[in-house]
Amino acid sequence: MKLWVLRHGEAEPHGTRPDSERALTAHGREEVLRIAAELVGQSVTAIYASPYVRAQQTAEIVKEALGFAPDIRTVDWLTPDYRPQTVAEQLVSVDYALLVSHNPLVGNLLGYLQHGHVQDPESVKTAGLAELEGDLPLAGGMKLNSIKHPA
Repeated sequence: MKLWVLRHGEAEPHGTRPDSERALTAHGREEVLRIAAELVGQSVTAIYASPYVRAQQTAEIVKEALGFAPDIRTVDWLTPDYRPQTVAEQLVSVDYALLVSHNPLVGNLLGYLQHGHVQDPESVKTAGLAELEGDLPLAGGMKLNSIKHPA
């Protein structure tokens, strides 16, 4: 199994709208487009994304950049405050998937899958892309191959 975990691109600042409605900035769209190049040639079979606007926009940019035909799978378990354990349980039948989400979930999920706990989360900037590999998405059962950030 191989997972790519992508934090959404730079979003509008917190304001009067709910967090879930914050959109990508122009800079954020550029960041996502640059990092999408890292996925060209990879065997992504599914794209899962948080329902938040900025994650949906991020997933759509990647989908278009890759010429990916299947629909984006919108799932509540990729919103910012979900527990990494809950996410891991959802990934048992996945083989090569891209997850588009938010911090703190992104950093905590990477820590959980590598180390088996969330006390050592990874630092992931906007549009940061992590690649993990392992047999199953179990606590401490995956290896972090890389974390890349847009140039």
